[in-house]
Amino acid sequence: MPELAGRVADAFEARIRALEEQALSPLAVRSYETRGRVRDETESTVRTPFQRDRVRIVHSKPFRRLKGKTQVFIDPAGDHYRTRMTHTLETTGIARVVARALRLNEDLTEAIGLGHDTGHPPFGHAGEEQLDACLAARFGTGFRHNEQSLRIAQELNLTAEVCDGVLTHTGDREPRTLEGKIVRLVDRVAYINHDIDDAIRYGLIELGELPSAELELLGETGPTRIDTLVHDLIESSERAGDIVQSEDVGTAMLALRSFMFERVYLGEHARGEHDRAHATIAAIFEHLVARGDPEEEIRAFVSGMTDRFALSYAERL
Repeated sequence: MPELAGRVADAFEARIRALEEQALSPLAVRSYETRGRVRDETESTVRTPFQRDRVRIVHSKPFRRLKGKTQVFIDPAGDHYRTRMTHTLETTGIARVVARALRLNEDLTEAIGLGHDTGHPPFGHAGEEQLDACLAARFGTGFRHNEQSLRIAQELNLTAEVCDGVLTHTGDREPRTLEGKIVRLVDRVAYINHDIDDAIRYGLIELGELPSAELELLGETGPTRIDTLVHDLIESSERAGDIVQSEDVGTAMLALRSFMFERVYLGEHARGEHDRAHATIAAIFEHLVARGDPEEEIRAFVSGMTDRFALSYAERL
């Protein structure tokens, strides 16, 4: 068998290049035309560079810790609420569907999707907000989870295209690849719809309270809305030669997002959750500063915590 493996490995890159030239859109990133890694290394003979990136992310500690970081609710008692990991897997799955339909590079899309939230701190955006405030007040810097995700991607020595997509999945900078643009938009598609599902399960809102005109256009259920959004994204992007939504569907999605910010993310229940998150992060931060930890280590340590670990750590203090 070793000689068979050798023959397969010798032909692997040439076969992938030929397949991609035949199957992928001219707009897709080719797997062997990556702009490289931060540190040079010998590439695998039976995996493309983007496939290697995917495996590195999945086997990393920051990725595994995503299962202990919640989206909206702090350490909820139920078993069915989304975590950062389930959100990541949902985002990545939807993004691959879009990439496949548009004949873009699925492996690159998947790697960006899997890595995009690895730098997210505990307690969702409330935790990010407090860590940012603490770092700004003490060190004059700040915190953005996409920048921390980039630091992790660079530590893993991922390709330039994956690093770019991870950094630009949120914020002002646009991704340099269409694959990155897919993840940036699908990230919103995923979290808006699954956060609606979780908020209804938690009892914060009822289905009948959601904006009726938007539901009529997008669908009454989460799966129906995602299906509508995905089809619109694919058809609109194919026509535009870019990753875009139609005006009607994009506006409806943003209206649902605004509703969620008003009623869930910044609603009455959220204020109590945010106060709890802020107090926990602030207590941990001050403890680490007092014992003399440097800024970079504090940022990495706090952002790497799961919700439960942060709560127990603060309680011990």
